Amino acid sequence: MTWNWQKPDWPDFTYNEHALKELEEKFLLQSGEFIGAFRHIGADEQDALKIELISDEALKTSEIEGEFLNRASIQASLRRQMGLGGEAARVPPRERGVSEMMVDLYATFDEALTKSSLSRWHTMVMTGASGVETVGDYRIHEEPMQIVSGAAGREKIHFEAPPSRHVAAEMRKYAGWFNDSAPAGKKPLTALIRSGVAHLYFESIHPFEDGNGRIGRALSEKVLAQALGQPTLIALAYTIERDRKAYYDMLETSNKENEITNWLLWFAETVLEAQRTTMKRVEFFISRARFHDRFRDKLNKRQEKAISRMFREGADGFRGGLSAENYISITGASRATTTRDLQDLVARGAMTRTGERKHTRYWLCIPSTASD
Repeated sequence: MTWNWQKPDWPDFTYNEHALKELEEKFLLQSGEFIGAFRHIGADEQDALKIELISDEALKTSEIEGEFLNRASIQASLRRQMGLGGEAARVPPRERGVSEMMVDLYATFDEALTKSSLSRWHTMVMTGASGVETVGDYRIHEEPMQIVSGAAGREKIHFEAPPSRHVAAEMRKYAGWFNDSAPAGKKPLTALIRSGVAHLYFESIHPFEDGNGRIGRALSEKVLAQALGQPTLIALAYTIERDRKAYYDMLETSNKENEITNWLLWFAETVLEAQRTTMKRVEFFISRARFHDRFRDKLNKRQEKAISRMFREGADGFRGGLSAENYISITGASRATTTRDLQDLVARGAMTRTGERKHTRYWLCIPSTASD
């Protein structure tokens, strides 16, 4: 198998720029809509929303790699790092490390890419990791860097990156391309093309012993932020994680040639979907705040606990609706109390009811933000 970095045209990626034109326009339009909606939120609510969106990105970029972290610990770490207070609870190393990288990405999005900044991110991402020999620097091991699956003796090689001895030179070229293609660079590229190339190019070099996926996705977000002149808060990893098989399939399909139009089209559509997801979550956040304002001090502790649990499910809602059994499980209430509580919530307009008997389900009445 000949990989993209072994081709004579490496790393001169080619693509049909015209095929991306309409998607680039949609990206700018949707970015403007998000910025406008975000500005309508109060300062305290903006901070809370930032923590929510950034923590989800930290969680999902880790889950893509099969690592499951604690949301509360990540959010506590983010609040402290962003000067928003919070309890001084001990945060586990992995949660602290990925949180530090996300905050650094947010704070330094407009800075040039350097080996120092990449080393800093790698050190953060590898906090608490075991079995990684080289932390904060490029890989140096002599054995091939391969992406492999399958049982021993029946392995499938999905990709093999350049040998470690070539990595430093490849990354000097990468950093040069990254900075030259920035909005104020010598050869600026449009947002979606640059973000897609940045990710595939970085993953093709695979410069670190571990953590390449998380850093590669952060680089794509850095590109998008530079294009807009501000942090995007875009749910990129959140969206990729929903169909990570397609993500890995596209990376594998695209690592053999340097004509990458199909990769860029897929990546651009993923970014646009991430924007829509982010906007949906902003609207949900606003609606949730309105809901709490409307029913503040009007509900009992059991009702508040059940509603908080439902809201934690996010914009997609409590799957299948809330049943009486769910309410009992969440609150510990008796069946008679559960019936009274749910009837009261429907009467107050906090919930709607569908179905009958064992098929009865309850749904939150969330105010629309469409008129804003």
